[in-house]
Amino acid sequence: MKIVLDTNVLISSTLWDNSVAQKFLFKCIKENVQIFSSQDIIEEYKEILVRDFNYGEQKIGEILQRVLRFLALVTPSQKIDAVKEDADDNKIIECAVECKANFILSYDNHLLKLKEYQGIKIAKPEEAFRLIFSE
Repeated sequence: MKIVLDTNVLISSTLWDNSVAQKFLFKCIKENVQIFSSQDIIEEYKEILVRDFNYGEQKIGEILQRVLRFLALVTPSQKIDAVKEDADDNKIIECAVECKANFILSYDNHLLKLKEYQGIKIAKPEEAFRLIFSE
């Protein structure tokens, strides 16, 4: 099983204790689910840590050190234009296509509206938890 976390799920799962996203992340790690990201997603994550949480370089470095332990980074080889309303969201799909993910986890309505892209299911962590771990 391979998944990609949208930046909003990455924030929720790493900064908000006991959130559904964090519980999902811990379950994925425990069950050896492969979690992928890209440099573009990590850059956006860092920007949000500065802009919305006012974290400095040292704090961001500490967080990234923990986060990069469970993420495998890929470099997307193709540009995709699947999300017309918010082109910035395409980096999530590009990452998922590159690693041949089964799921994209997101709270972003632009991505969720797609529901699926090239066989990759797009779901909130709550739904993905049921689909992946209830089998």
